[in-house]
Amino acid sequence: MRPHRPHRPIRTPRYIWQLPDWPHLTFDAAALAAPLAQVHRAQGVLAGRMAELGLAQRDQATLQVLTQEVITTSAIEGERLDQEAVRSSVARRLGLDIGALAPSDRHVDGVVDVVLDATRNHHQPLTLERLFGWHAALFPTGYSGRLRIRVAQWRTDASGPMDVVSGPVGREKVHFTAPPAASLPTQTQTFFDWFDAPAAGDALIKAGLAHLWLVTLHPFDDGNGRLSRAVGDMALARAEGSSQRFYSFSAQIQRERKAYYEQLEARRKARWT
Repeated sequence: MRPHRPHRPIRTPRYIWQLPDWPHLTFDAAALAAPLAQVHRAQGVLAGRMAELGLAQRDQATLQVLTQEVITTSAIEGERLDQEAVRSSVARRLGLDIGALAPSDRHVDGVVDVVLDATRNHHQPLTLERLFGWHAALFPTGYSGRLRIRVAQWRTDASGPMDVVSGPVGREKVHFTAPPAASLPTQTQTFFDWFDAPAAGDALIKAGLAHLWLVTLHPFDDGNGRLSRAVGDMALARAEGSSQRFYSFSAQIQRERKAYYEQLEARRKARWT
């Protein structure tokens, strides 16, 4: 899916951000009880297995998972990164000796920096400066492909509302229209305040809501999916109290990509409430 900006007003409440109680996100705790229990069991089993490994083996597992996360979060957006370049960039930043290192470019290093900062420094507050820094790291040249974009700046509505669409030009299907750009400073600060407050319930629920909330705000011209997945990873690291990652958030989304986008579109509709 890609952003699109047609000149058309939003006349009816179609999306959750247009509802009067936004951003009060609710969920069915009873329906989630069994899946959450299953996830917590799986986390416990994985943590136990990792604890049985030596430090060097855990470091290699972390290297493998973070490499997969960087490659997959870019692949979801249609970008193919060189695996050895990503692996070398991650290893350099983790201080791991993996022999000869493949060269990496600023773009690869930027994606790696975002993923590592979100997970290794998960305890640090999520701020506007940090989010803008992540966005600048994703687009070091100021371009997304051949398109010049606003880097480390809010998107604007100068060309019309920000729509997320799919399909060929002229026959696009609009999946979502983002909130007005003028509301982003206030709305994003509300998100930061909520994100850095202690979780009121299960921290895994908070990770899912954080991902949904930020991708709904869609604050930038491009890179919103990657940043929202990084925030999801950051929330998962906080939930586990560990900067070491042994599974990939983005890889799971990629495996269930069709179902993920169907659920994302449905959850952002106003009828969700």
